[in-house]
Amino acid sequence: MQNALKKKQSLPLPPGSFGLPVIGETISLLRDRNFADKRQKKYGSVFKTNIFGRPTIYICGAEANRFIFSNENKYFVATWPKSTKILLGSNSLATNTGSFHTSRRKLMYQAFQPRALANYIPAMERFTKKYLEKWQGMGTLTWYPELRNYTFDIASNLLVGTDGGSETRLSKLFEDWCAGLFSIPIPLPWTSFGKALRCRVEMLKEIEKIVLRRQQEQKLGEDALGLLLQARDEEGNSLSLDELKDQILLLLFAGHETLTSALASFCLLVAQHPEVLSRIREEQDRLNFSEPLTIDKLKQMTYLEQVLKEVLRVISPVGGGFREVIEECEFKGYSIPKGWSIQYQIGRTHEDASIYNNPDRFDPDRFAPDRAEDKQQSFGYVPFGGGLRECLGKEFARLEMKIFATMLVRDYDWELLPSQDLNLVTIPTPHPRDGLRVKFCYR
Repeated sequence: MQNALKKKQSLPLPPGSFGLPVIGETISLLRDRNFADKRQKKYGSVFKTNIFGRPTIYICGAEANRFIFSNENKYFVATWPKSTKILLGSNSLATNTGSFHTSRRKLMYQAFQPRALANYIPAMERFTKKYLEKWQGMGTLTWYPELRNYTFDIASNLLVGTDGGSETRLSKLFEDWCAGLFSIPIPLPWTSFGKALRCRVEMLKEIEKIVLRRQQEQKLGEDALGLLLQARDEEGNSLSLDELKDQILLLLFAGHETLTSALASFCLLVAQHPEVLSRIREEQDRLNFSEPLTIDKLKQMTYLEQVLKEVLRVISPVGGGFREVIEECEFKGYSIPKGWSIQYQIGRTHEDASIYNNPDRFDPDRFAPDRAEDKQQSFGYVPFGGGLRECLGKEFARLEMKIFATMLVRDYDWELLPSQDLNLVTIPTPHPRDGLRVKFCYR
């Protein structure tokens, strides 16, 4: 054991730079979507930096993902940048670890089990129909902010049980809150973080009103909030009001921010690849399904499933994840010191040419059964993370994406307008810089 300890202590740190005092390379990270790409080309697949006030090691690839996911609670525990942790809250499932995380995850899973998902389908269809008809009436539109309203309406209805979510005060607060999630945590009134802190306080007040009203009405319902109000842990305890508020805030974020990014990416990539759109429509015409959609009907849309998987590979809504090192360890001959952060990279894993043939190409057939490139290496396809902390709402997201895509491609056409910047802004989640301007019409 002493020899092993000496060996670890003799290993070098990964190459890299800590940047400026205190802030390190945080500004470069927030401003440059190719931050990790440039450093990997310079230093290799393992490098060190200093971001969000903490020394951090970046690692990349399926092997790196497996190393992190298989050593949860041994070498690593989940963590977030300081700004994100504060804004998500100390009671949030996302910011907790160990047995508390495990017990709360079991409670929250009740909102995403198959029976609950099946109950969500009619509302998803209703909102999708409403927005598609609205966009048809608009003719030309900037789609990304509209998609944000669409996903927020669904999230607020199915997760919190409120209608007209995108038009409420909660929605306006939510936008400023999201803008500060990944920022330098300086709590001054004019900073992104300072504005987001104020919005968090106000949002929690709004959520508390909703929770108390539901409790008083004793109409718990079948939405996520209703299920959480009824949930009990193994000792028979329910969630406290403070816990409920933080968990609902997390659900709104997870059911809105990343999903909007994924839908915008689908609209963009399919518009750029008309041959893919034709094949989706061929499948839809062959199946000839009408509403109401069901889980069984959606499962038969195998080519559409391949397209959605490829969208998430090419433009991952989440670029990676952070872990805190709780025990010194080593990876690829480098020391990983205790107390540092480590980040695995989803987007870069999905660009690995040793896993994916021509990774720069948009090719849904790579997920066909006869190729199944995502099965070549474990943890080589991780759009929802992996291991003990894989995204709890991934099936909710996949369901909404599939319903949206089905109803969109079957009945509507859209065309990218010229003279717009389609380069991606990556913070807080990827989306076209000019908001995805399109001409939209009924087929």
